[in-house]
Amino acid sequence: MAATEGEHGEKPIIAAKLRGPGPGRYGLPSTVGYVAHDFTKHRKPAYPFGQRLGESFVSKICSPGPIYFIDAKYTRHGSDGTPNYSLLGRPKDPNEFKTPGPGSYKPEQAHPQGERHAPKYSMASRTRYRRCDSYPAANAYGLPSLLGSKVPNKVSSASYSMTGRQRTGGFDEDLSKTPGAARYPVVDPSKYRRNAPSYSMLSRTFMPGDKTDKPGPGAHHPEIVRLHLKQTPQYSMSGRHSEYITPLIISDD
Repeated sequence: MAATEGEHGEKPIIAAKLRGPGPGRYGLPSTVGYVAHDFTKHRKPAYPFGQRLGESFVSKICSPGPIYFIDAKYTRHGSDGTPNYSLLGRPKDPNEFKTPGPGSYKPEQAHPQGERHAPKYSMASRTRYRRCDSYPAANAYGLPSLLGSKVPNKVSSASYSMTGRQRTGGFDEDLSKTPGAARYPVVDPSKYRRNAPSYSMLSRTFMPGDKTDKPGPGAHHPEIVRLHLKQTPQYSMSGRHSEYITPLIISDD
């Protein structure tokens, strides 16, 4: 049950919040047995369980019980001699005692009896103790070049070289040193003819008006106006509701 506030604004203590110890917190003496018994209670007689006595204290049992069972193959003269069969384990080698099936035979590959076999040749592996060849191959020889005069014991053929282009005496040499047509500057025709009209582009013009900044709709704050109020409205977040308040129950029609 939730308590209401007092006349002076102080909240009374909620009785449900005063959590006292439960019945299990009290260490009362036991009323069973002789050890640490409650002396204010009447003590009843206590009987303990005795220990199991061995067979030597009662009787000497030398015969088997009802679970004694004699196999039927044994008689008073011994075993009846019936043959016993057991299942052998799987052999370690799976190919042991494996007979081929009808599909394993290929009689078409068998050579006819009485006919001669064609000669067969095979390629043997490389000899292990083969002597290493010490002769170089054809591409291992480094022959000197026969072009030019660098070989003293060979007849050298004629060798020619290509020199660079000479600036003097060449076919493209400009002996007159005259300028080309592009070297002359072009004279403006307005200097010796009538000047043509020229036009320019003016800057953008604006209509005269008020250029002051105007506030937009978002700049107005009517909620902070307090001309007709004592102060602006203030909102806060209330505390957590008590867990002892009765929940709202609405009747169901």
